Amino acid sequence: MSKKGLLLVVTAMFIALVGGVVTAQEAVDVELGEITQRIIDRGELICGANQSLTGFGFVNDEGEFEGFDVDLCRAVAAAVLGDANAVSFRPLTSSERQAAIQSGEIDMMSRNTTWTLSRDVVWGAIFGPTMFYDGQGIGTTADMGVSSGLELDGASICVQTGTTTELNIADFVEANGLDIEIQVYPDANSTWEAFLSGACEAWTTDKSGIASFHATSEDPGSLVILPDTLSKEPLGPLSPAGDEQFAEIVAWTMFGLITAEEEGITSENIDEFLESDDPEIGRLLGVGDNISGDYLGLDNDFMVEVIRQVGNYGEIYERNLAPLGLSREGTVNALWEDGGLLYAPPFR
Repeated sequence: MSKKGLLLVVTAMFIALVGGVVTAQEAVDVELGEITQRIIDRGELICGANQSLTGFGFVNDEGEFEGFDVDLCRAVAAAVLGDANAVSFRPLTSSERQAAIQSGEIDMMSRNTTWTLSRDVVWGAIFGPTMFYDGQGIGTTADMGVSSGLELDGASICVQTGTTTELNIADFVEANGLDIEIQVYPDANSTWEAFLSGACEAWTTDKSGIASFHATSEDPGSLVILPDTLSKEPLGPLSPAGDEQFAEIVAWTMFGLITAEEEGITSENIDEFLESDDPEIGRLLGVGDNISGDYLGLDNDFMVEVIRQVGNYGEIYERNLAPLGLSREGTVNALWEDGGLLYAPPFR
């Protein structure tokens, strides 16, 4: 047999072997995970959330949950059920998070939770993509006249117990040989109130959390956040281990929010994109012959309802965090094309 003939035979064999591989336009049959099926059967998503952190997760004057993290729960509800309001929120303190995930009390959690090795393994959770890149900081009064945490030697710092924050501040004090009294409190509100009452000269948590509490104080101008960044705090959603299919839904819903911002698709203009000839937009929105949600066991156009009802990542950020003074420009929370870390894999 000639080399050309042998090549044709090998090529034919290869085509036969890969003939069963799913192409971009073929439908796929996805078995729904236990959590996904449970959400569909009950007609609502149960999401663990914060109820007292302005901008991220809090209960407004009408008794409704709102915030940056809360909106991700609503986005996932829109993806699975087509209704961003089909969510029941479970308020969780920091110390309640592990039990809530392990017991199956909640379907997912979106509650300013740092992704760490121990939580990833011990909690029995699947962390989704990082939704907000944060770092631990120190808040104090302008009257203290300090410009760094290193100048707090001899002072006291309030911190919430049972958090990575408590461990990080202890490391900071020891590493720098500081004489700082660390006072622990059971939750964020009591930690903040202790600082306001003068029980300690400074307080520490994620910088976004400090900004949230400072913004709602009676005199925000009297308070400062020191430039020190004590840690990396990648914050994002998580769901119970054992249902990878639902975890994929959470992840790709968030990736869809980021991609929508990249493409300039918003809750206001989405109808203008439904007939787009751009293949990437077609795959994101699952329109025409493009499949998208099919890979996740959802409607192909699941992101259409997500964006229409909740907005893209930028809209969610501007609605909830910009009022706190948390600008994205020049920060790691900007899109990758603007020098940040927000990056979504392709819808392909």
